[in-house]
Amino acid sequence: MTEFDDSLINRDADIEQAARCLKAMSHPLRLKILCTLGSKSISVQEIVEQVGTSQSNISQHLAILRDKGILACKKEANRVYYRVDDARTLKLIGMMKEVFCSC
Repeated sequence: MTEFDDSLINRDADIEQAARCLKAMSHPLRLKILCTLGSKSISVQEIVEQVGTSQSNISQHLAILRDKGILACKKEANRVYYRVDDARTLKLIGMMKEVFCSC
């Protein structure tokens, strides 16, 4: 039997943040974007090339992830770079890769 830390259940703000994060990540394209980013900072164009859909579609999903506090962006010249802005999300992505992705 596995022991779980029940302290999260008593912190409503943490529960809300976890639910927002998981809901945002639950779309296959957004999850693919997050896996593509990992711990790197990548331009929108590079994300489009790696994920394989239109820039407008990617931009819509990036906006959702940014609005949920999962991504941060910075503009350099005429390019916008995105990165995962939450260490917990990076850890979660790493664990999902370990569990679901065959190596």
